[in-house]
Amino acid sequence: MNIRKSLLLFVVFLIPCITVWANESERYQIPSTQVIAIADTQANKQYELLIKLPESYQENKDKTYPVIYFTDAVWHIELLSSISAFMMEDVILVGISWQKDIEKSLVAEHGEYVSRFRDYSFRKSSDPVKQAKYKLGQANNHLAFIQKDVFNYVEKNYRTQTDNRSYFGFSFGGLFGTYVLMTQPETFKNYLLGSPSLWRLSELAAMVDLQNKKLNANVFVSYGALEEKLKPHIDDFISLMSNRNDKTLTLERVEIKSAGHSNSSPMMAVRSIKWLAELENKGEK
Repeated sequence: MNIRKSLLLFVVFLIPCITVWANESERYQIPSTQVIAIADTQANKQYELLIKLPESYQENKDKTYPVIYFTDAVWHIELLSSISAFMMEDVILVGISWQKDIEKSLVAEHGEYVSRFRDYSFRKSSDPVKQAKYKLGQANNHLAFIQKDVFNYVEKNYRTQTDNRSYFGFSFGGLFGTYVLMTQPETFKNYLLGSPSLWRLSELAAMVDLQNKKLNANVFVSYGALEEKLKPHIDDFISLMSNRNDKTLTLERVEIKSAGHSNSSPMMAVRSIKWLAELENKGEK
């Protein structure tokens, strides 16, 4: 038998083995993480929760845990899982997905995250065609979904500290967090806001009466040093919060050097979780 025939026979016998190995491959799953289908019962919309439990959760049957809720779940779950494992291991992570059953035409046009433009925005579009298509300005409805459906599910099924909820959001998710802070601050105790899209802060401020409201919250806000257009709006937000002289409010501002919008996200996550862990260690809940 010549060398060419020998090689051919070797390949023929090898193909079934390669097929078996390919079939045996599995997708990697983040340990201790569950995917839970959940409905917005008011609007009849379908979402998912990505829930990551601490490694010690099953062992410590009597222990309760703080919870970090975050929007844009699939963008942040891996990063927050890694960071919390090293910096804040005794915390439950709850990521809230984009709408799962949204119109296919919108997904094809903008991507699977298209519902975030509707759910995280507080104002309607002045363009009637655009408004009819995207139904913008439903942050109040999305907040109601989180308060009624998400909190209800998580706090019924897991051992949580109901008075120690945190919110993590970046960019448009940071805008949503700012909206919650300014309208219903009691929803969360801690707000981690990365590069929040505060282009229309004055309109948001005009919607609420902050004059006599005690926020009773810890707020971390960051942005990239290269986000020159966003920085003035962050300045306005910091001034708005600081000028209230609210002693129940803790405010931390961080400028991330040499970073623009997108690449400030991972650094914001590290810095904000470190800040939150330090609050926990001080007993500021």
